[in-house]
Amino acid sequence: MSLPTNLKYTKDHEWVNVNGDIATVGITEFAQGELGDIVYVEIETEGETLDQEEVFGSVEAVKTVSDLFMPLSGEIVEINEELEASPELVNTDPYGRGWMVKVKVADISQLEGLLDDEAYNDLIG
Repeated sequence: MSLPTNLKYTKDHEWVNVNGDIATVGITEFAQGELGDIVYVEIETEGETLDQEEVFGSVEAVKTVSDLFMPLSGEIVEINEELEASPELVNTDPYGRGWMVKVKVADISQLEGLLDDEAYNDLIG
């Protein structure tokens, strides 16, 4: 599996793409592969300000439900509405149309604590 090199990653298998003070967040290809077919994405935290590692939503697959964790502290300014009707986008395009939320980052220095593609690749083996 080849990882996008322009993203940061968490040990909880979220990816982050920062543009200015807005971070787009999703789950990695590895995570969606482990979960299997995603049937529902629940995110009801739009407009809320959450701390790093707080739960911002969940994904439901055929056999399990998994929490989604904030990779960076900030306010959730947008939710991917497309996932409501098409949760399978997380499986088919995890780094593109399958993104989850956009966050107005409170502390950009938290990026330094995230993994680059090589470190994440080492984590997942």
